[in-house]
Amino acid sequence: MADEQTNRGAFLIQQHYCERNAAPIYARMCAAVATGVTRDSTIGARVLDWPGEPTRDALPLRLFGGLHALVLAGQDAGLAEVYAGRVTDPAEISATLERVFADHAAALLPWLDGPPQTNEPGRSGALMLGLIALAQRHGPRIELLEIGSSAGLNLLIDRYRFDLGGTLYGPADSPVTIRPAWTGPPAPSAPLDIVSVRGCDINPIDATDPEVAARLAAYVWPDTPERLSRVRTAIAMLGARGVDLVRADAADWIEAQLAEPQAAGVTRVLMHSVVWQYLPEPVAERIRAAMAAAGARATADRPLGWVMMEPDRSVGHQNIRARSWPGDGAWETVATAHAHGAWVNSGGGNGDAPLVALPEGARVAV
Repeated sequence: MADEQTNRGAFLIQQHYCERNAAPIYARMCAAVATGVTRDSTIGARVLDWPGEPTRDALPLRLFGGLHALVLAGQDAGLAEVYAGRVTDPAEISATLERVFADHAAALLPWLDGPPQTNEPGRSGALMLGLIALAQRHGPRIELLEIGSSAGLNLLIDRYRFDLGGTLYGPADSPVTIRPAWTGPPAPSAPLDIVSVRGCDINPIDATDPEVAARLAAYVWPDTPERLSRVRTAIAMLGARGVDLVRADAADWIEAQLAEPQAAGVTRVLMHSVVWQYLPEPVAERIRAAMAAAGARATADRPLGWVMMEPDRSVGHQNIRARSWPGDGAWETVATAHAHGAWVNSGGGNGDAPLVALPEGARVAV
């Protein structure tokens, strides 16, 4: 069970991560909650007396999602000024939040009851670099298996258009073009054919439901309005044609998928982004074991790959890594990226932002 200091500290951890990822609005709000929240409101008391591990539970993003929902619904003009970045004074932000906690407790409490659903299509641009690396090794045809798919917005990876440092992939007529700010060499121009895309989530959501779509929008950070437009367009793409997304435990599902026959000339690839840190260790270990066993069976005609975009806790950015079999299955870091895919550094650095170390053992919520 956490204590008040740990619960306040979760907002300081999130503040570091927001600063590292060019999100000053949420960074200021994190600082305001960490230093100024009181038990004078039901919301304040719930935050300070949070019973779980607050960073693992993504407590700051639960709270801020509820606050953003109020803004998007036009329910609080003063809070909207904070979310627009027009209020920067720490004391004024703290006073506004304390008032909002009191005025909107009934609306905010349900947001604290469940984890955030941050399904960011921009991460597909970073993941593409891992897929390109595997296509260069084993050939263009790839069968994708994604765990932690949430609403399935990254399962649209074969339908997005990508501009990766000037190298183009994907259909030219896609309604979504993902164009991260780029540092380093452009992505290689290599044939890539994603022949199938499937995914699972322990609690998948239907983004075509208007209430779910509004919830996803609320979890978009206010510093990046272009993300909100992209998420809404991606949801419209889901409405036009759905994806293969099922409810399943990640280890159960991966074990079952790896047991299925694999087409000749197709690389089977496990893919995930900002998921691994939230898996219970027994689940993670089963996936590692299943991939190792399948890798030992892989052949030149039926290769196996693994691509991930996961946080580097020491510096607050994401590492994009790839490994494959046959071969030694060693991990290769192909790039680093912003948490939501806003920038990619294909040279293995971290863009132009300075490094910010996170406290030892911290998880990050993005």
